[in-house]
Amino acid sequence: MGVWESCKPFVTGSLSGSIAGTIVQPIDIVKVRIQLAAAEGGNTSVAHVAQTLLRQDGPAGFFQGITAMYARQVLYTGSRLGLYDQFTAMASSPGEAALPFWKTSLCALSAGGIAAVIGNPADLSLVRMQADNLLPEAQRRNYKHVLDAFATIVKQEGAAGLLQGAPATALRAMGLNFGMLAFNSKAKEQLAAMGFEKGGNVQVFGAAFAGGFFGSVFSLPFDFVKTQLQKMKPDPSTGEMPFKGPLDCALKTLRASPLRFYSGFPVYFARTGPISTITLIVQDRIKKLWAALDL
Repeated sequence: MGVWESCKPFVTGSLSGSIAGTIVQPIDIVKVRIQLAAAEGGNTSVAHVAQTLLRQDGPAGFFQGITAMYARQVLYTGSRLGLYDQFTAMASSPGEAALPFWKTSLCALSAGGIAAVIGNPADLSLVRMQADNLLPEAQRRNYKHVLDAFATIVKQEGAAGLLQGAPATALRAMGLNFGMLAFNSKAKEQLAAMGFEKGGNVQVFGAAFAGGFFGSVFSLPFDFVKTQLQKMKPDPSTGEMPFKGPLDCALKTLRASPLRFYSGFPVYFARTGPISTITLIVQDRIKKLWAALDL
């Protein structure tokens, strides 16, 4: 296998994620702000959060952390989509028309977990940059861009600081990949069995929507925990962190209210559903472009 053939799934995934991420970045900002407000007992109304953001930061506020978003799409989305394509190719048996659901699920879970660790530094930087203006001015990190965020984190917290929240990020990514990719593949099979053209618009768009919906359902609880861990700071008086880890955060949230795990689900789905759907559609189109160009 040549260099391009090895790199192509990752390039395709990176381009797909970056295009989709640019489109939904404003919704992602609002989603993060809602989760932070829910953890602190604040107003989680979409309209209130969006209006507050616009009033405080102007239109540019909806694109805070855009450089971190692109870094995240290249490192994380490129890896999880690229690895999934490679894993499914490796899992295919000679003469097997389609992979069984358990195989696609295993490939999706594995690709999501590995990609999350690769992309955690960018994901951590993105969450912090999006939430920075919510902190008191003296506590703001004021990262200039994603590279400045990386350098500052390493300087202040050590190299291991780049992996803060990685276990929760990996769980969230596994849930997202399972819902998004395994159900996308299954939906394509079902739509083809119903007589829709293989590779046609109905199959591609319908399966992409199914992947976006189930990806949101399976990943939101993990995303909530991940966000709380990545934005936490030591208590000014005691120096202690609010959570000891993902399990501690999950248990405290569960005791407070199980429904907190699904805080902001409409806006989360409005963000995760479209970005997953758009990513899968763009990925399909880019793959067809490579084929048309004989690449």
